[in-house]
Amino acid sequence: MPHTAEWKVRLHLFEDDDGTTKAHVVLDTGTTALTGHGTAHCHPADANVPEIGDELAAGRAMENLAQQLLDIAERDIEGMGVTRPSTRQVTGWPT
Repeated sequence: MPHTAEWKVRLHLFEDDDGTTKAHVVLDTGTTALTGHGTAHCHPADANVPEIGDELAAGRAMENLAQQLLDIAERDIEGMGVTRPSTRQVTGWPT
């Protein structure tokens, strides 16, 4: 049976005066909202390049969100009566 869904993602970036960039990525599935968080810190000896801080913080926030989704999927699979393997296997398509 075919399935189509559209999930909305919003990414918010905030940089403070000390060179710390924070990212919040919000995933809205229509029934659930999840938020991933990430930060990046500019070393005082490095040049402050906001784009790099944005990339690092956003990537870390998305990685955090991805782990939350994988954890939820694993719990849902277990809820279907499937036992967890003794070693962790990759869920879904190989990358």
